[in-house]
Amino acid sequence: MRVLGIDLGTRRIGLAVSDEDGRIAFPAGTLERKGKRADFAALRKLVRERQIGCAVVGLPLHMSGRAGVEAEAARAFATALAEAAGIPVDTLDERWTSVAAHRSLQESGRRVVEKHGKGIVDEVAATLLLSTYLERRRRSEGA
Repeated sequence: MRVLGIDLGTRRIGLAVSDEDGRIAFPAGTLERKGKRADFAALRKLVRERQIGCAVVGLPLHMSGRAGVEAEAARAFATALAEAAGIPVDTLDERWTSVAAHRSLQESGRRVVEKHGKGIVDEVAATLLLSTYLERRRRSEGA
């Protein structure tokens, strides 16, 4: 089953999709935010086209582990996405994904250009989030 990874932002949504076996995460671009209705319509279309079976949304907790306004918004988004797309949607702590995404891009030699770089970071953050989710799921299943 394919899994969708979502790095939720105020301007764009970073996307990643797993392989059919749900083992490897691949970058899947970004979605520019255009309002709740348009965002969910685009995500529903992606779920149908890519035959997504479930999704994970990054949960932006404070460094202390406390949930703030952004985390509550992410949880509400996950609930709404589950209803809109008709798939199970989990959340996963994403405290370090953006930092790790920047580091990954720097280590690979890719320059993050200010105008377009944020989309790349969002996409890489979604991929790291999804990779972590898939690995944890594998461990819990004992595979």
